[in-house]
Amino acid sequence: QVQVVESGGGLVQPGGSLSLSCEASGSIFRVVAMGWYRQAHGKQRELVADIGTAGHTNYADSVKGRFTISRDYSSNRVYLQSNSPKPEDTAVYYCQVYLFSDARTATELWGQGTQVTVSS
Repeated sequence: QVQVVESGGGLVQPGGSLSLSCEASGSIFRVVAMGWYRQAHGKQRELVADIGTAGHTNYADSVKGRFTISRDYSSNRVYLQSNSPKPEDTAVYYCQVYLFSDARTATELWGQGTQVTVSS
């Protein structure tokens, strides 16, 4: 069994500080990639940013230069930070993990989601 648990979020002021973290734990052979998606009310879920095994990062155009994704490989944690959030960043943020639970079994897992509301 593998668990994916997010923390952080809540109410954030525009231009304030946004910080999310996510940890994958349990029966893990190897984590390949970790990322953050978000889903605003009435919209489809979209990629915010992800980070692979070699540290390669990928960002949505809407958050480039404003959001930073980072990863702690030793503890299977991934972080998302912003010092310039905007009201349009308001959404439920989901952590996504792509991993191998053994040498041959690949699995994609999602966290339960955490609400981020950017408002003054």
